[in-house]
Amino acid sequence: MSKIRITKQFSFETGHALYGYDGKCKNVHGHSYRLYVTVIGTPIADSNNVKFGMVIDFGDLKKIVKEEIVDVFDHATVFNKNTPHVDLAKELQARDHNVLLVDYQPTSEMMVIDFAEKIKQRLPNNIKLHSLRLSETASSFAEWFASDNE
Repeated sequence: MSKIRITKQFSFETGHALYGYDGKCKNVHGHSYRLYVTVIGTPIADSNNVKFGMVIDFGDLKKIVKEEIVDVFDHATVFNKNTPHVDLAKELQARDHNVLLVDYQPTSEMMVIDFAEKIKQRLPNNIKLHSLRLSETASSFAEWFASDNE
């Protein structure tokens, strides 16, 4: 049977700051992110299976991405834990703000790499992550493709 790609779109609001950057993004600011998750697989051929004809149930994909990405990053502020922003992060956390400290500069490029690793670990063995697109504005996005990372 043919391989089919399916895509689900997600959205979340996240703040961040790029320590050491030479432009406006050194300041704490936020984006309305859109994440497009594309997986590839063969539709289920067993007509007795309740998911007959599906590569993966969109609801199952939604559960994975919500738990790993959306519920974690939505309305959080992300800082690289290896920068002086840690002091600001601690202050915000003390005031009950949702802060994420990550091992990378929180650019769209690095976030999409992080997201790919998290999603790949949760997919069933017969389903592969094909690509991710993370848009931080209406005209700017980063993409990750499995074929580029083999």
